[in-house]
Amino acid sequence: MCQTALHPFLEALPKCEHHMHIEGSLEPELLFELAAKNGIALPAPSAGEGGDPAYASIDALRKRYEAFTGLDDFLGYYYIAMSALVDAADFERLGLAYFRKAAAQNVRHAEVFFDPQAHSVRGVKLSTVVEGIQAARERAERELGITSVLIMCVLRHLPPAEGVALFEEARDAGYFSGMLGGIGLDSSEKPFPPALWTELYGAAKAAGVRRTAHAGEEGPAQYIVDSLDMLDAQRIDHGLRSVLAGDERVTEALLERLVEQKIMLTLCPLSNVRLRCLESVRDFPLRKLLDRGVRFSINSDDPAYFGGYILENYCALQDAFGLSVREWESIAKGAVMGSWCSDRRKAEIFMEIEAVAGEWSVGLGDQ
Repeated sequence: MCQTALHPFLEALPKCEHHMHIEGSLEPELLFELAAKNGIALPAPSAGEGGDPAYASIDALRKRYEAFTGLDDFLGYYYIAMSALVDAADFERLGLAYFRKAAAQNVRHAEVFFDPQAHSVRGVKLSTVVEGIQAARERAERELGITSVLIMCVLRHLPPAEGVALFEEARDAGYFSGMLGGIGLDSSEKPFPPALWTELYGAAKAAGVRRTAHAGEEGPAQYIVDSLDMLDAQRIDHGLRSVLAGDERVTEALLERLVEQKIMLTLCPLSNVRLRCLESVRDFPLRKLLDRGVRFSINSDDPAYFGGYILENYCALQDAFGLSVREWESIAKGAVMGSWCSDRRKAEIFMEIEAVAGEWSVGLGDQ
């Protein structure tokens, strides 16, 4: 956590989160507890065939999470942990654990991803997952004052036809009429370009369902362009390659487009470092984003694996860049503007942000 004078302000600042995988908030403590409850055998804590010393203890597993070599290394542990989630009560517990942590960090609105295909292959029904997380969402709004949107993600390393079938199942069940607020596309970017998913995203658009997509984390900036052009994605998750050096012609045109069309990037600094997309938080293109007027939000991605929730990401950026109260106010407001909540809810959070920023500006000046 940052130790600057702005740390209490960052704690108090109302926040919106848009890039948080609910399965990625499964902390090792809850993983071991649910595995024992459900009789799920985790890898043996040995170096032998099929074993992994990381599962010797909670501390050993958490330590292993600090040493991912890349996205696929992380995903191996991610999918093992998911196996402990079996019934609706498990998903409700998982969701509530996240929402309580988020509330403690003053998240006012959260847009949460989930991966039903990673559960259906284990025989867990879509209804089990959705209804469990929905119960957590309702309790979070009632007890914690957090509004939320649930976004169903399709795994891009699986056959596209399976993603279409999943969407049709959710649509026919009426889930997009209240429980689900959009679709997304996640897991390994390479070698699964956006062009594979035109049928799915076309069906979602025809049904009036909001659309986002992971792009430009591992893959090139062209994946972002294709997600916008081929999938008609309304925002981009990650999108680092739109800002970082690469094909300057593509990135410059893309930056102009993001600004002109007010397309939000949902960025995750600690995740980018833990997955070796960046060497350090200091390499995060924050100043370029601010200078160019790109709309973005700061998010936790998979906080149980990447060293922190949303506040830890804010603090890491503050340590690296020394932002002012007004700069943070601008970031927080940009996140609200890119949210998929109602205009009334946006106005409420805007007022909260302005009140906190105004109070701290008086006390600190424009630090």
